[in-house]
Amino acid sequence: MIVAIDDAADSRVADYVGLRDGRTAAPIFIAEGITVLERLLRSPYPVRSVFVSERKLARVEPLVAELDVPVYVADDHVLKATVGFDLHRGVVAAATRLPLPSPDELLRGSQRVAVLEGLNDLENLGSLFRNAAAFGIDAVLLDPRTVDPLYRRIVRVSLGHVLNIPFARVEPWPTGLDAVRAAGFTVLALTPEATATPIGELAAAPPERVAFVLGAEGPGLSDAALAAADHRVRIPMTDTVDSVNVATAAALAFSAFFNI
Repeated sequence: MIVAIDDAADSRVADYVGLRDGRTAAPIFIAEGITVLERLLRSPYPVRSVFVSERKLARVEPLVAELDVPVYVADDHVLKATVGFDLHRGVVAAATRLPLPSPDELLRGSQRVAVLEGLNDLENLGSLFRNAAAFGIDAVLLDPRTVDPLYRRIVRVSLGHVLNIPFARVEPWPTGLDAVRAAGFTVLALTPEATATPIGELAAAPPERVAFVLGAEGPGLSDAALAAADHRVRIPMTDTVDSVNVATAAALAFSAFFNI
């Protein structure tokens, strides 16, 4: 159903007001851009509505033709006044969050998982989820301090892949890693420590089930998380650089165990 909107104060587009404020506690999340919208439509998340600029309607309309939700259309001026910034992509959608599964539920059906500690950089987390999709990671487990993966920018940077990789919170931390190991996973902690095992050595004879534990840039993994791992592993690199960002490290680690 196409609905014209000519006023940013229209209550029907309340889900889209002030998207710059970074709210994440609401029962909804925002998907931005046509590519992300396409992945949202293939995900399990229920779409509430779509808000599109007049210049993008022709591209979006075929995608949402069978959706039984309102498709709000406005000119760029009204769209900007509603969301709070220039929405160059001209497309946003609101979707309903789903209850998070338990870590045990995700682990039962997985072979390779990523476990994240303290990640709070939105660009890195979005890129990490995109890398996880590229290299066959089945699920992502988050410690209590890692930011919400359904933050708007993370969904956008991941190109919507975060919507199709299940994730769960692990609490308490880091003792929750014991449950990962109990589920049959070999726990690999990524670290730049020179004494750590080069990751290729383990990838040459890989464990059946692998959990990659990654920490935030700067602090890296906590001593407790490192101590809870079965192996400390590193990505070999020149001695002029001690580490790469966490999304890049994740891609290299995931790819070492991909399709084997």
